[in-house]
Amino acid sequence: MSGYDITTSVLAGMDEPVLRALLSSLQASLVELMSGSKVAKAAYTQGNGARSVEFTQADLGQLRMLIREVQAQLGIVPSPRRAIGVNF
Repeated sequence: MSGYDITTSVLAGMDEPVLRALLSSLQASLVELMSGSKVAKAAYTQGNGARSVEFTQADLGQLRMLIREVQAQLGIVPSPRRAIGVNF
């Protein structure tokens, strides 16, 4: 039994072109995060004081999981599977 059901997913009901655009965007974000090209923290001086801005950086594991869910919704890959429990 799979832990991900495409009929009850939050992605259910989204049009295929929207899902494909989302997938492309998520994959680009993952590449940017992994390559270090996305800024996570920036500091600058303006006028009479220093300012700091911090951007939230998505957890890579969660981003990969969301990419996999979108791919499953599109039928590109099988639905993600849950770990199988072992009883002794």
